[in-house]
Amino acid sequence: MAEGEELQTFTSIMDALVRISTSMKNMEQELICPVCKEMYKQPLALPCMHNVCHICASEILVQHGYICCDPSSEPTSPASTPATRSPRMGRRVVPKPDRLDRLLKSGFGTYPGRKRGAVHPQTISFLCPACQRDVDLGERGLGNLFRNLTLERIVERYRQTINISTAIMCQFCKPPQLEATKGCTECKSSFCNECFKLCHPWGTQKAQHEPTPPTLTFRPKGLMCPEHKEEVTHYCKTCQRLVCQLCRIRRAHASHKVTPVLSAYQALREKLTKSLAYILSSQDTVQLQIAELEEMVKHTEVNGSQAKEEVSQLIRGLCTVLEEKQAALLQAIQESQQERLASLHHQVQEHRAMLENSGMVGYTQEVLKETDHPCFVQAAKQLHSRIVRATDSLQSFRPAATSSFSRFQLDLSREMKLLTDLTFIKAPEAPVIDTQRTYAYDQIFLCWRLPQHSPPAWHFTVEYRKSDTKAKALKLWQRCEEVRGTSALVEYLDMDSVYVLRVKGCNKAGFGEYSEDIYLHTPPAPVLNFFLDNRWGFNRERLAISKDQRAVRSMPGLPMLFAAERLMTSCHLSIDLLIGDVAITQGRSYWACCVDPSSYLVKVGVGLESKLQEWFQVPQDVVSPR
Repeated sequence: MAEGEELQTFTSIMDALVRISTSMKNMEQELICPVCKEMYKQPLALPCMHNVCHICASEILVQHGYICCDPSSEPTSPASTPATRSPRMGRRVVPKPDRLDRLLKSGFGTYPGRKRGAVHPQTISFLCPACQRDVDLGERGLGNLFRNLTLERIVERYRQTINISTAIMCQFCKPPQLEATKGCTECKSSFCNECFKLCHPWGTQKAQHEPTPPTLTFRPKGLMCPEHKEEVTHYCKTCQRLVCQLCRIRRAHASHKVTPVLSAYQALREKLTKSLAYILSSQDTVQLQIAELEEMVKHTEVNGSQAKEEVSQLIRGLCTVLEEKQAALLQAIQESQQERLASLHHQVQEHRAMLENSGMVGYTQEVLKETDHPCFVQAAKQLHSRIVRATDSLQSFRPAATSSFSRFQLDLSREMKLLTDLTFIKAPEAPVIDTQRTYAYDQIFLCWRLPQHSPPAWHFTVEYRKSDTKAKALKLWQRCEEVRGTSALVEYLDMDSVYVLRVKGCNKAGFGEYSEDIYLHTPPAPVLNFFLDNRWGFNRERLAISKDQRAVRSMPGLPMLFAAERLMTSCHLSIDLLIGDVAITQGRSYWACCVDPSSYLVKVGVGLESKLQEWFQVPQDVVSPR
């Protein structure tokens, strides 16, 4: 039983070690510098929250013409030896020392990162190799950046994990080297016992150096301010930067929110712990999302191949059409060429027959020798028509066909432009709401248009929802899909409510961007639908009601001129009364009217039945209600 428990305990320990080793190996991608593709060496924390090796950053600045201090300023440190490289990576090429020495001499008295030949202080711009954004390093360049000691420790632990059996060798022994037993933080080196005594002789200042365990990376005891070389003690929330006591009292941080580094440590540790706990507790969700993304990868590969095949098929079809058209055009040229050649060859034969030694001329001469009159007439009659045609052809010579093929030229400028502009179709741009034609009544009439150079849309989708500021959650969008044209009617709306609407177009490339949201307020009461009554109250000589009984206009002519004259000279004029064909007995109702800006003395309201009867009984030439 005891042996079984020991075996189970040993198995659990081995499983834990395997998990730790696997986790560390999976973490390697987080420890790779984006420039040299090797593990970080003296990583610097950039303001954009990315890291880069000190040597790599110096090389980048040197390539852009900036003066940098020698990044390999610790030649005796094992951190600069090939042993600190990733065991899976090759050795990186380091800038030549003579070149750096020349640069340092030419930039003597300048900050690291000063532009070559610069007299006045300037800010250093550094292109982050991870996010490809320009990062402002200030006037001091790399000297203004913190060294990421935490990342260095993680890199060292990772190296120890994948090189458990690798011993740290003494850096001062002659071959064969002995295993290091001590380290010195001041000397930044690892020693065997004998070399440690030789390098730290009794009675010298080095003898006061305290030995430490041997290591491949020597770091300062704490994080130091890159400007004042003091230990950082506070965190500036405004600048989001660690500061020392001297930085804190400077004018640059006088009005900033500065807290002790312990408070920032506790707050960030708590946030990081909660975020990590949430991620670890959501592993099932992560796996589902990974499966969804992998499925999308498969669909992307399939759809991409399908799109390639469709494009290839279309291009092949276009080539087939061009080949067929080419064959037809060449056939037309060939037929015309053969027809012309036949005509010209025939004409050549006719003219050759007129030569002195030709058969027709000789035959004619022989016929002329005939003395028998009837026989001569018989032979000459057959020959005369040929002689006449030859004579006419000779007197009015004209080639039977032209040699020019100018009418067979092609103008492909339009087609070439179309082929040159041939590209993938694009989705429609965001429509523009036409606020002049859009209105809200018992229904919303929404109008829009596409921008001038927008690709065409096959149809549109109108989305709308009720906007309620008091509601905790937003209401879901309702849709009117596949709307043809550039207008839509939205029905079944609530009274006295604000609705937000938007439109997007669709074509073969898919849906485009949404238009800007437009907010419309519906009437505060039920809409009263009525028509204008064309039987009572109005003078037909001055007014005309439309056929749908929804509008009325003035009739031009003398009655209108007389009314205008009385308007200009007196306060009395004829009043025309128009009433609706619906009576209201109770409740609230809403309606709206539109008055032309050139109209005058228009009054809208509700009339009592008794008052209307009085109006109909009195003469219509009354005092103006104005």
